Amino acid sequence: MSLISRTLALPAGHDLAELVTALLSARATADPRLPLAPKPARTPQLPPAPTGLGTSALRTIRPAPPPPPPLDVVRPSRPSRPDLPTGPSGLGTSAARAFAPDPPPEPAPVRPAARLHCPPAVRDDRALGETVTEGLVEWAEEVGIYPGRLDMIRKADFGRLIMLAHPESDDPDRLLAAAKCALAEWSVDDHYVDCEVEEPQHELLGQRLAIAHSVIDQAHLPLAYAPQLEKVVQADPVMRALRSSLADLARYATTTQVRRLRHELAIMFVAYNQEGVWHTAEHTPPVWEFLMHRHENSFVPCMVLVDAVAGYEVPQGEFANPRVRRAFTMAGSASVIVNDLYSMGKEDPTDFSLPRLIAAEDECSLEEAVDRTVDIHNELMHTFEAEAAALALTGSPELRRFLAGTWAWLGGSREWHASSGRYTSTA
Repeated sequence: MSLISRTLALPAGHDLAELVTALLSARATADPRLPLAPKPARTPQLPPAPTGLGTSALRTIRPAPPPPPPLDVVRPSRPSRPDLPTGPSGLGTSAARAFAPDPPPEPAPVRPAARLHCPPAVRDDRALGETVTEGLVEWAEEVGIYPGRLDMIRKADFGRLIMLAHPESDDPDRLLAAAKCALAEWSVDDHYVDCEVEEPQHELLGQRLAIAHSVIDQAHLPLAYAPQLEKVVQADPVMRALRSSLADLARYATTTQVRRLRHELAIMFVAYNQEGVWHTAEHTPPVWEFLMHRHENSFVPCMVLVDAVAGYEVPQGEFANPRVRRAFTMAGSASVIVNDLYSMGKEDPTDFSLPRLIAAEDECSLEEAVDRTVDIHNELMHTFEAEAAALALTGSPELRRFLAGTWAWLGGSREWHASSGRYTSTA
């Protein structure tokens, strides 16, 4: 079930509402809606050594942190950009501050829902978020997605999500470009897969996704046949949205960064086809298969724009490094597990989510399944934290900034999920 379609789902029953309430109460002690204390202007860095569970041996020898890059390496879009944290912060991240004197003890976990290991948001500019949301509504009406349901976009406040997740830019046009890409991606799910907007046609899903892919990776047909493809594309609002959003992104992103997003969308389309098989075959995936699906169907297409929105570029050779890819996609999987958890109070009990599949497969209570889901999320986050810190030791200034920006993206997304009325209304 996608982000938009969950807006219309019925409220949860009493027991599930209590679980969601417990999860919502397990927030970071540092208020995630407030920016961090002002720091000297410099490129943000992750901790200078691996952190997280099982990495104490790696800190026996403490190398000096890499020097900050020259100030002219990356130029923010506007001078008022808030500083990102120099490393993971917030509840559950004391290991990331191994070099600070006398770190505070780790708080005891809250039950029945264990605490999520996630940083707070860097900033929460409500006015900026509203500006982006209104621009997104106007654009959705123009391209034709979500006909008659545009108020869902306002209620979901997706502009605030993008504002929270990209704190390095306060340029509403750049943020709107990222928001358009996100909404176009989610419209594929809502129109084609979950069929919240159109009548279900799962038997046509593969065909529709293939034609949509010809838009994100433009197909070049012989002249006699190209108009026929174009006619199909122009008649489909989702395909118009995909084309429009990528064209707008190209105003702010490099060719390589746009190509990066096209690649991630292709992977997401593969996952949508997998979901189509679950629908048509009435197949309930085992937990391992669902986790693999979440690797391919996550927030990664949104997260991949961290540097483009901020106005710099990670070198392609570094971004394609398998170690960077491993860390980045694990962060993406953690981000969508957060969505699984917070959407429990809204989603239909028949929809697939990690807690429900764990409860069914392990024959445990939903309460215990929520705890196990949080443990899986935290394992992914600790691993990302440790591996990103190690990569920052030898990576370029741009890579260090991108990894810190990814950490900030995760915190912003968590804050949106934890405070959005879409998820907290049941509590």
